[in-house]
Amino acid sequence: MASYLPEKYLKMPTADLHTAIDAKRKEYGKDLVILGHYYQRYDVIRHSDFQGDSLDLSAKAAQSTAKHIIFCGVHFMAESADILSREDQTVYLPNLFAGCPMADMGDSFDVEQAWEEITSICTEKIIPITYMNSTASLKAFCGKYDGAVCTSSNAAPLFQFYYQNVAKKIFFFPDEHLGRNTALQMGLTENDMIVWDPTLELGGNTREEISKARLILWKGYCHVHTFFKPEHIRTLKEKYPDALVVVHPECTREIVEMADACGSTSFIKRYVENAPLDSTIIVGTEINHAMNLDIWNQDKKIIGMARSFCPNMYKINLQNLLWTLDHLETSEVHRITVPSHIKENAKKALQRMLEIKS
Repeated sequence: MASYLPEKYLKMPTADLHTAIDAKRKEYGKDLVILGHYYQRYDVIRHSDFQGDSLDLSAKAAQSTAKHIIFCGVHFMAESADILSREDQTVYLPNLFAGCPMADMGDSFDVEQAWEEITSICTEKIIPITYMNSTASLKAFCGKYDGAVCTSSNAAPLFQFYYQNVAKKIFFFPDEHLGRNTALQMGLTENDMIVWDPTLELGGNTREEISKARLILWKGYCHVHTFFKPEHIRTLKEKYPDALVVVHPECTREIVEMADACGSTSFIKRYVENAPLDSTIIVGTEINHAMNLDIWNQDKKIIGMARSFCPNMYKINLQNLLWTLDHLETSEVHRITVPSHIKENAKKALQRMLEIKS
């Protein structure tokens, strides 16, 4: 498995990289599908067969006739694609170092330990729910304990379903801000929630607080979305007083409450597309998504709230995409394979989400 790229890829002119990638895509035809997450830079995402959020992309790949799935995203996304893939499909990640710090904040050992402590205190049923932006191990944990996976677009209805039909208490990880914003949207208050810090005894809570809480939030966050501050919005609104503001629910509560709308990356894309002609829209999410939206919507002015970008998404580039295409039939390529015992339970959690969603 190569940890670096041969010099010929690094020195290849950009135009030649584009030409070579196009030729490889044509060579593989329907046996290949390239997935481009919305946070990819335009030079990369322009070569993708599908663009979207991680779950949507994984589902489309599984439904395709392709044998080879290249995910231009980060590691947990490629894991999800492998979990949903057919036996005759193989998933590849152009750069194995493209991880996700927030997903890593939800370490499965720490979550298991927290679960043991919480369930030893609470006698009532508790449901674990993990955000899509988590490792396969955490998804498997939820599958094992009757829980589910959620996305930023379906977290609210999923929470609602479990509260109404299954349990009065939810343990949510790894993003506390998505969990908090979802709960507030549903009518819960801060008094209904606690944050679990795995570095502290009982997560930094008392036994009484744990028993009382309806929602236990793991102390995790996305550095891209917590980068945004109220002064970013205020400064841009002074310059563009009529601008609309749309943000991602991984932002802090403060930012969400200042925005005109809040939703997933797909929601943000639709919001921009459906906005009136000549609108100015301030977008609070990864900067490449804002830049791509500006390219795709020439009839509007799209402004990134700040230059907050995901360095791990940026590890996918034309050079390692072409290297992957050139080595699909070799042992060097970066295949993503989730162990079968993890895949089985992770798939249960994903399937529960899809059943509830439908």
